[in-house]
Amino acid sequence: MKGRITGLTAIVLVLFALVLGQAVLIQIHHAAALNANPLNPRNTSAGRLYPRGEILSSSGLVLARSVPTRNAFFPYKRRYPLGRLTSDIVGYDSIIYGTGGIEQEYNQYLLSHPQPPRSWVDVLSPKHSPDTVSLTLNVTLQQIAARALAGRVGAVVALDPRNGAVLAMFSNPSYDPSPLTSLSTHQQNLAWKADTTKDADGFQPFNNVATQEVFPPGSTFKVITTSAIYRYYPALATTHIPVVTCLSLQPYSNKQLCNSGFTPCGGTIQEMLPASCDPGYAKLGELLGAQFLYNQATQFGYNQAPPIDLPLVNASQFPSLSYLNANGPPSLAYSAVGQQQVSATALQGALVAAAIANGGVEMAPHLLRFATDIRGNAVLRYKPYMWHHPLGKVMAGNVTTLMHAVVTNGTASGVGFLYQDDVAAKTGTAQTGLGSVNLNTDDWMIAFAPATAPVVAVAVVVPNQTLYDYGATIAGPIVKCMIEGALAINAGLPPTNTYTTCPS
Repeated sequence: MKGRITGLTAIVLVLFALVLGQAVLIQIHHAAALNANPLNPRNTSAGRLYPRGEILSSSGLVLARSVPTRNAFFPYKRRYPLGRLTSDIVGYDSIIYGTGGIEQEYNQYLLSHPQPPRSWVDVLSPKHSPDTVSLTLNVTLQQIAARALAGRVGAVVALDPRNGAVLAMFSNPSYDPSPLTSLSTHQQNLAWKADTTKDADGFQPFNNVATQEVFPPGSTFKVITTSAIYRYYPALATTHIPVVTCLSLQPYSNKQLCNSGFTPCGGTIQEMLPASCDPGYAKLGELLGAQFLYNQATQFGYNQAPPIDLPLVNASQFPSLSYLNANGPPSLAYSAVGQQQVSATALQGALVAAAIANGGVEMAPHLLRFATDIRGNAVLRYKPYMWHHPLGKVMAGNVTTLMHAVVTNGTASGVGFLYQDDVAAKTGTAQTGLGSVNLNTDDWMIAFAPATAPVVAVAVVVPNQTLYDYGATIAGPIVKCMIEGALAINAGLPPTNTYTTCPS
């Protein structure tokens, strides 16, 4: 009898331990996931019965707010005053399809939740209220990006290189989040279908082109190749590459890698980066070798999703060491000039420019400034941090000098950057097409200003342009508008008084 009691006691204790362990597992280890789960009844109830918190721009403009309805079951719905202009960032809040963008990223703060009690009345009847989320986004600069892109498929990203703050991020195609807040199921379904259907260029409005679509970066990648030279093989910085029109890839391939316009070029990197010499930089890629080129690309953030506070961010891609080694010098040649297996998001392009601008320190990109409760107390504040350190300060300064020469006497010299803006840039024109036939170009430019004390870094990509278009002619004017607007805003001046060549 005693043995049975002892055994039963042991079983009860084991069961009690299992229950306790499960409770600890749920309350501690799974708490965050359960709080964020859209199927959590507490979340769905809070989202349905109470208003969500406001989302504000850097200047306090309302980007999203809850407004009352006349529906007893759904007493509130979201309103997005700027619609398509900020939808890629702000996202949406749908009764059927859940949340996206910042609405999803900071859902736990935007949802109404019980506030800490301040009296016995609050203990007996807890008060619910949401938090307000303030972003780094500058609406004026966002409007400049939208006007300059002028309805073309593409993306524009502007960062503060000193802390990683996203000043602007606009892309086409985009979507209007308002129909997704409709109380009509039919209207929401129609909007969802339209927003998730690819357009004639193969892009979904729901996909943020700046963070989710990748394109060959073309000659903008030469900034990374140049950085690898200064970091790993500085003797190549003064090596004279023979002047040729095309680089032969024999005996590994029958292809030739030719310069744009079939013009001869060569020399040192001081001559070749401003002129964007393709065969010369392809040869430098071969001389650098797979390990150094791969190391430098990953140290800028390739093959990793940038840690920005947005959902569904894609990584830019650089070939693996096994691929580079297996495919030999041709793979190195094309990779060094940002073609074939190399692909990048516009956000990654901006991060590369920002890292050079910031003395070789690549800050993590972010949209959050802070979140405050109903009493104005900060409940969350973003703390900038370094994501990568791809270059030393002197090396970054050397690359800056060469990027500045791209503007003064290189491929960006015809863009018309203002002398006083002191711009450093790199153009990129990636040839694209089906198979071996290149019929289109993805046109890029990355830049920052002022070169001596940068406050803004910009990347622009406009894909699917004609074979006769270039990064300087297509992306260049957009970058010019963004830099002039950003510098005017930074100086506290009206942007319209600073530039006259940009759309208004």
